[in-house]
Amino acid sequence: MSDAPAAEAPAAAPGKSKMLVIVLCSILAAGAAGGGVYFMTAKKGGEEQAAAETAPAVKTPAIYSKFDPPFVVNFQNKGMTRFLQVSIEVMTRDPATAELLKEHDPKLRNDLLMLLGGQTFETLSSREGKEQLRTQSLKAVADVIAAEGGKAENVEQLYFTSFVMQ
Repeated sequence: MSDAPAAEAPAAAPGKSKMLVIVLCSILAAGAAGGGVYFMTAKKGGEEQAAAETAPAVKTPAIYSKFDPPFVVNFQNKGMTRFLQVSIEVMTRDPATAELLKEHDPKLRNDLLMLLGGQTFETLSSREGKEQLRTQSLKAVADVIAAEGGKAENVEQLYFTSFVMQ
């Protein structure tokens, strides 16, 4: 007889067990959603931070310094006197370097005239020869700027804006 009342007690719990399963599933779903949101936003923030660290520095506007008047030199080619007229502009992004270019114009012109006058007609007739002369001219300008207390690396480019051989 004592066994009959004990068997009836567990029969009253089926409604409560359904509710318990629903509550546990809700908690589990909410935890999964919260974890997903956390991982998605944490990864995105890391990507933005990495992109900000690898972003290149913003370049300042280019400053062009023109040598005026153009350079005119003569050189010999098979017994004939040839002439070369070149207009040159130097690009920098540093105002202090641009000021040094203006301040030391006589020294720069001297070094560039010596370099230009030492060329041959055959060298200057090819594109490769002109590019080599441009590179040598850029180095000559950077060397003068460095010798006068500036930074050679601030002299970024040198351009021939006119190149006439006769």
